[in-house]
Amino acid sequence: MVFLSRTWLAVKEIKRPRKYLRNKFIDTVRLHVKGGTGGTGLPKFGGLGGQGGCIYCVGKEKADLKTIMNKYRAKTITAGHGEDSRKTKIVGNPGADVKLEVPLGVTIFREDGKVLGSIDKEDEMLIVARGGPGGTKENDFLGHFGQIHHIRLDLKLIADIGLVGFPNAGKSSLLKAISRAKPRIASYPFTTIKPNKGTIQYDDLRQITIADLPGLIEGAHINIGLGHKFLKHVERTKLLLFIADIEGFRLSPKYPKRTCLETIILLNKELELYDEELLNKPAILAVNKLDLVDADKTFSEVKESLKNIHEVIKTMPEEIRPERIIKFEDIIGISALKGSCIDELKQILRKRLDDFAEENNPDIIEPSTILRKNRAIIRERGPQVT
Repeated sequence: MVFLSRTWLAVKEIKRPRKYLRNKFIDTVRLHVKGGTGGTGLPKFGGLGGQGGCIYCVGKEKADLKTIMNKYRAKTITAGHGEDSRKTKIVGNPGADVKLEVPLGVTIFREDGKVLGSIDKEDEMLIVARGGPGGTKENDFLGHFGQIHHIRLDLKLIADIGLVGFPNAGKSSLLKAISRAKPRIASYPFTTIKPNKGTIQYDDLRQITIADLPGLIEGAHINIGLGHKFLKHVERTKLLLFIADIEGFRLSPKYPKRTCLETIILLNKELELYDEELLNKPAILAVNKLDLVDADKTFSEVKESLKNIHEVIKTMPEEIRPERIIKFEDIIGISALKGSCIDELKQILRKRLDDFAEENNPDIIEPSTILRKNRAIIRERGPQVT
């Protein structure tokens, strides 16, 4: 009885991690993959050994890397071996293939850093370990080993819009106000420790995906803070939505206080240092927390400074100046907490994504044109009596 009491008290003292930490978002998995060995041939009768099985990655919308880790706890995946040739079966059966379901947006790297490929579409397949050939006359009827190596599955979220901002700028609050997502929200920095993905639903059933990613800090480009774990997700988005706190940001007393304008310039610099190509994406700036006192005045000053940014930037500390300044398509002031100007922001995001689609897909046909064409076909054929 004493033993049971002590055990019960010990179990009670063990603190379980918080729920949002237990459901950890996984965006990188390392696996050991082994293609199947080819079957042995039969020289006396000219029998052929079966081909070793292969390992494929198959894109699935609902797949996730956490499921893969739970299913393959040893992190070794082996395909089936080819069947040996024998007197009663001259040609051996091929080994069983393994099809690994992975989420869309996964890039597969080999252990030496070579990119094997990426999965971006539903049911898209990529071979990551080939099976060995079966025994034939050319290889003296000896089956060969399949490919064996380590691979890394690196997930980069695919979303229409990526939120970029410093901690506590209100990214999660905006995601909650603008979409159906339910991210964790609190009044302190680094509330978001894993990416969240939400969907903006419009009245005409149009849907736009938006990704809320952990906040950047100075030095993110060299992997300080969440660093690359955040920035890599920005690469797969079509449009960047910068979120800036009207009061600026200060990580701790040992760091300098950055104004709203300086945080915008710092975000520009971090993206430039990580990958300058990111600055080619269309970008929109939303200055948050305009419900605070004197926020309208500060917002007007920020807008005016951005109009003359090439002159203003010369007055800023040299360590935060970017070589290339990003151009914002729109600048809007919002209050994610109060919900002001959220509908206007939703319409701006939709318009800019439509403009992006037209520029990159010139063959897109307007829905109204398709509707008129289909109606004309129906009228031309008319009803038929059979």
